Amino acid sequence: MKLTTKGRFAVTAMVDLAISEGKHPVTLAAISQRQKISLSYLEQLFGKLRRRALVDSVRGPGGGYRLAQDMTQISVADIILAVDETLDSTQCGGRENCLDEKKCITHNLWANLNQHIFSYLGAVTLKQLVDEQKPRQNGVAQIRDMRATLQQRERAVIAI
Repeated sequence: MKLTTKGRFAVTAMVDLAISEGKHPVTLAAISQRQKISLSYLEQLFGKLRRRALVDSVRGPGGGYRLAQDMTQISVADIILAVDETLDSTQCGGRENCLDEKKCITHNLWANLNQHIFSYLGAVTLKQLVDEQKPRQNGVAQIRDMRATLQQRERAVIAI
């Protein structure tokens, strides 16, 4: 199986978009900065994601991108397919001409692996990936709150 950075970056950017989405659209510049993905690369990916109706673009000041569907309806497989990524473990690209124009003896093994991978990625939703990040985000927020509380206490002690 070959999953390139195109598929990985598309999934990462979509998770970021889903986490960051609120009242206002999310800019690609913000995603680029947070995820360290080239802005021009994100523009290419989001053009494909928009054509596949996974995201909507909002033009003008305050514009950016929003999810076009509920995140429970978007699977990782949907995202990967939208950016023209292939998931194929066979040598022949599924054409069954792996060895001297015939199917090799391990073709079915790799073809079945493709089906399992695709099935798994089709079962994982964007919502699940976002939910996995919430404890991490909550932990960061808790640390920030604890620091603020400690700073307030230090100021109160100094004031006394």
